[in-house]
Amino acid sequence: MDKLRAVLSGRDGNNDNRNVLQAANEASTLGWGTRVKGFLICMVIGVVCTILGVCCLFIPKIGVIIFIVFYTFGNICSLVSTMFLMGPLKQLKRMCDKTRAFATVVMLTCLVLTLCAAFWWKIFALTLLFVILQVLAFAWYSLSYIPFARDAILKFFAMLFTMCVK
Repeated sequence: MDKLRAVLSGRDGNNDNRNVLQAANEASTLGWGTRVKGFLICMVIGVVCTILGVCCLFIPKIGVIIFIVFYTFGNICSLVSTMFLMGPLKQLKRMCDKTRAFATVVMLTCLVLTLCAAFWWKIFALTLLFVILQVLAFAWYSLSYIPFARDAILKFFAMLFTMCVK
C-alpha cells in the first residue's frame, strides 16, 4: 500500500537506477493466496485449452489449426501459471539455469515455430512435427523440476534400446 501511495503522490522519482527486471519483481508482490489463485486459474485455462484442442482435432478442414492454436495457448498458460507461484523473476532465472536452459530454448522455439508453420508457411507435416517436438520439449522441461526424473527416463530408454538391439 505504501508503494501505491508513493506512486500516486509522485514520490517515486528516486528509483531511476532500477532495471526492468527489478521493477517487474517489485510489481509482482502478490500475497500467497492471490498467487495460488492465479496459478490455479492459469493452469485450469491451460488444461482446458489443451483438452479443447484435442477435442477439436477431428473437425474436418479446420480441426488441425484449432488444435494447434488451443494446444500452444494451453502450453503458454501452463508455463505462465508457475510464474504466479515463484514470481516472474525467479521463474525466468530458473528457466535459464544450466540444467534447463537448453530445454527452455527448444520449448519456446517449438511454440513459435508451431504457430509459424501453421499460419505463415501452411505446411501441415512441418506443423505436426513442431507440435510433437513441442510436447516432448515441454515434457523434458517439466521433468527438470523433478529431482533425478530426467536421469530415470534416460536410463529407462537406454534399457529399452539395449533390449531391442539384442
